[in-house]
Amino acid sequence: MAQTNGLEIRIGESGFRTEIHVGGHTLIADEPVTFGGTDEGPTPYDYLATALGSCTAMTLRVYADRRGWPLEGVTVRMRHGRVHEKDCEDCATQSVGIHQLEREVELAGPLTDEQREGLLRIADRCPVAQSLAKGIRVVPARAADAGDVAPPAA
Repeated sequence: MAQTNGLEIRIGESGFRTEIHVGGHTLIADEPVTFGGTDEGPTPYDYLATALGSCTAMTLRVYADRRGWPLEGVTVRMRHGRVHEKDCEDCATQSVGIHQLEREVELAGPLTDEQREGLLRIADRCPVAQSLAKGIRVVPARAADAGDVAPPAA
């Protein structure tokens, strides 16, 4: 049976600060002050880029470890050119979203050229990269009234 990874995301009456509860962790998403947020956390687009970057690093670690390669560390730098708040304003009337993520991978350690090439090839095979490349279908669920939903466990 597949593991279910449930997340709960909550926002209050005003502002953009959003609490994300997942697996006993609490994360914050927000918008920069210049866009009306409090800048207490990354934007949702930053989290999307972070998912790809962290999955890339973890995949490279697993690949190198299983082969006994001397990978001492991986640094992944991600960039995107979208402003999430602006896209939120336009999403009802325009097609919006990140159209390209730039990923730079830096490998540390006494790797051979062949090992480096192999690691850079496998970076594109990380599960998040494959998910994004295939496209992800978002399935709507029934909306519940706030009174129907139990508060998250503390």
